[in-house]
Amino acid sequence: MAIIEVDGVHKAYAGRPAVDGVSFAVDEGEIFGILGPNGAGKTTTVECVEGLRVPDSGTVRVAGLDPVADHDRVTLLLGAQLQESELQPKITVGEALELYSAFYPNPADWRSQAERLGLHTKLTTRFGQLSGGQKQRLSIALALVGNPRVVVLDELTTGLDPRARRDTWQLIEEVRESGVTVLLVTHFMEEAQRLCDRIAVIDKGRVVALDTPSGLIAKAGSSTVISFTPSQPLDDAELARLPGAASCESRNGRIVINGNDETVNAVISLLARLRITAHQLRVAEATLDDAFLDLTEHPGPAERHALTERAV
Repeated sequence: MAIIEVDGVHKAYAGRPAVDGVSFAVDEGEIFGILGPNGAGKTTTVECVEGLRVPDSGTVRVAGLDPVADHDRVTLLLGAQLQESELQPKITVGEALELYSAFYPNPADWRSQAERLGLHTKLTTRFGQLSGGQKQRLSIALALVGNPRVVVLDELTTGLDPRARRDTWQLIEEVRESGVTVLLVTHFMEEAQRLCDRIAVIDKGRVVALDTPSGLIAKAGSSTVISFTPSQPLDDAELARLPGAASCESRNGRIVINGNDETVNAVISLLARLRITAHQLRVAEATLDDAFLDLTEHPGPAERHALTERAV
């Protein structure tokens, strides 16, 4: 049963649409991802769900309630971690948790929350002295302190190192296991692929795809990625004629081909015929990153490379 329903939502700023007819539904108990490039309208969409923005048109319901008209009631069942949020540097972890719990009639035990999230040894530590990962743990604790049915996490792991990011992913999975529905906004492909039951891909304010991670990958223009560094240059025309090849590009001398199993066999045959050695040959199944690039506006080679590096 859907706990969040977004139907035909439009929101514009200075006449320019940020959200242009977005519709989706989030089932209770799932981790639902919103994925898209920067400026696609992801944050504006979730701010409409949270009641922080008023849609120009369309409807939003959280457990059947209007986040704007029924804001006080929605606040009691929806917790949120905003994309950009800071506490007063001198407030301690314990003070922040105690303060936020006072806002709710039936809050969770904030001490148990602190222990669950690994903050029990940091209760007297000031916010300004916390690491990035510890601040994110505190953000999750504050979003959960009101015992919400839904929690919205917006770009939660941006700026974290790989270990802190993976620790945060585990926390998100534990949050869902406790019965809380998670609406996760991210631009990290690996994060979305690991955590989300379903994903809405938003580009230029519109939902361009909505499916499970495996379903989105299956819709990618290719199912296999072949990459290698040839011992001598290859003719672009030869590569373009490879059967099943959806795209082919060179990145600093390394060839990257998106294709299928037939393409793999053709590449091997081509290299053997030309007596070219393929250094560091890699053959991998398509990922959510490949599906994302197929579903959204295609960037240039430099942007595509930067996006892939950032997603990793």
